[in-house]
Amino acid sequence: MKDPIIVGIESSCDDTSVAVLQGNKILSNVINSQKIHQKYGGVVPELASRAHLRNIIPVFTVALQEANISLKNVNAIAFTQGPGLMGSLLVGSSFAKSLSQALSIPLIGVNHMQAHIFANFYDEKNSPDFPFLCLTVSGGHTQIVKIESIDSLEVIGETKDDAAGEAFDKIGKMLGLPYPAGPWIDQHSKTGNKNRFDFTKPKMEAYNFSFSGLKTAVKYFLEKKCDENPNFIQENLNDLCASIQKIIVETLLENFLKASKNLNIKNLVLAGGVSANSLLRNKFLSLEKENYSIHIPPIELTTDNAAMIAIVGRLKYENALFSDLSVTANPRLKL
Repeated sequence: MKDPIIVGIESSCDDTSVAVLQGNKILSNVINSQKIHQKYGGVVPELASRAHLRNIIPVFTVALQEANISLKNVNAIAFTQGPGLMGSLLVGSSFAKSLSQALSIPLIGVNHMQAHIFANFYDEKNSPDFPFLCLTVSGGHTQIVKIESIDSLEVIGETKDDAAGEAFDKIGKMLGLPYPAGPWIDQHSKTGNKNRFDFTKPKMEAYNFSFSGLKTAVKYFLEKKCDENPNFIQENLNDLCASIQKIIVETLLENFLKASKNLNIKNLVLAGGVSANSLLRNKFLSLEKENYSIHIPPIELTTDNAAMIAIVGRLKYENALFSDLSVTANPRLKL
């Protein structure tokens, strides 16, 4: 049987992306990122949805061209159902429904967070074995998820306020760094002393996270130091970034490993945009020395992209887990 061709559509936030997957091979993964939000220091929902409307057809066209496939050969359309920004989700879901109906092929709604997790199935030969634990870290989510199968996922821990990526961005703004600040903090950290400044590690019950306290502590610390020396941030930027990054990464891994030990699960997976952070990736990979089975997606599959949507689409297609045309975009969709 010929490998199915799945088109994936991602429009949950400010990236318009379309990918084409044949079997396990990514034929194209086109992403149009909206730069307009940088001057606002965060995503403006109305601007995002308007940009998706402008971008979706050109991005779709380029994705098909790069994949060198015809629409008549597509077997299913997978799209991001949620969570995300309502206006952005509606653009992608409406486009996907129209394609499904016009081509008379299956429609597959995909949970955006599930897609981040299953981006680790980009290579079937090296995919994680069930059950596995996933640390999902992004701008809007920080979760520990137990995965038993493609359609059996349980969130066992999550942030109760700011997500880790959100903490990076908000603290980065305090430091005068551009949005999104996570990659900038990571870059400055490479030449900084991570032990220079000592910030209290956030603690929560069970396997949950909290980063609002750290954000507040950094705010008051910077205000005090800048009162004493107006050039404090500029003179200590690399050390500040390294120290802040260290605390966030240590907090993430400490909780995650506690869950792994208590549940006796040694198959560990990293996912989400913040999984591109170099310190987090290096610390995660070092766990292989302690007999953990470690899986991290390639950098290009860590941020929002349609290839990860198509990967879940393929897995659902193989299990006949289809959606009907009554499926709706859900900005608060749960795993």
